[in-house]
Amino acid sequence: VRLRTGRITERLRLDHPEAAAVLPFVDDRHLLMVRQWRYAIARETLEIPAGKVDPGEAVEVCAQRELQEETSHRAGRLLHLASYFPAIGYSNETIRIYAASGLQPLSPGEAMPDTDEIVQVEALRLDHVQDLILQGAITDGKTIIGISLFLAKRQRGEIPDDFFA
Repeated sequence: VRLRTGRITERLRLDHPEAAAVLPFVDDRHLLMVRQWRYAIARETLEIPAGKVDPGEAVEVCAQRELQEETSHRAGRLLHLASYFPAIGYSNETIRIYAASGLQPLSPGEAMPDTDEIVQVEALRLDHVQDLILQGAITDGKTIIGISLFLAKRQRGEIPDDFFA
């Protein structure tokens, strides 16, 4: 690439589709998280459901699809919390983070579990998830950002009063 100074150098750029991540709230104190094996780091992680947007798919549709595939639940409501670039130094990926409420379990015929990735679905208390982040047990960026932004927005009164209704 040619830098703004005119100097020529090398850069790595990864073109990546947009992605959606979801904080699926069972109620105002509990959310669903997924344990999954992550090949790149060769270990299991605890994180919020997420995945890549398919070609021609709306981001909100992707968020619902990933929630259904990874937790076998659908959301009655999605609230956009933020969008961010997880690897701005080398990738154009954008992740849009949503909070979800009004969860309904899918019937066995509707469920389409992602058995290739998801090891286990767990319902955890929000304050426990926050403790796991502070202890360094949860290290996934989208999960840390999503939980932190949700808590900050709730404290500032930016989460609608009827979000969990």
